[in-house]
Amino acid sequence: MPQTPVTVVAELVAKVGKEDEVRKILLGLVGPTRKEEGCIQYDPHELADKPGHFIFYENWVSKAALDTHLKTPHIASAFAKIPELFEGAPRILICKRIG
Repeated sequence: MPQTPVTVVAELVAKVGKEDEVRKILLGLVGPTRKEEGCIQYDPHELADKPGHFIFYENWVSKAALDTHLKTPHIASAFAKIPELFEGAPRILICKRIG
């Protein structure tokens, strides 16, 4: 059975005054994640008109590859800092391509 690719859009908002610290943490995820087996694309963005409001656009070869990514030490470390640095929980949308 062929693998079905998945796209993820993740939205994270830094607490006021924590924007630089969050930016550094998020940028630190890029290198290790792009080296993961199954990662096709992992691109962080920051809203041009809202500093501290971050969006990740990701593509994975399968849901299994994404699940493995979410269990990596670098992601676990970042997620552990959510209460301290982020406004609420990240919004993570897992999508399948329809066209």
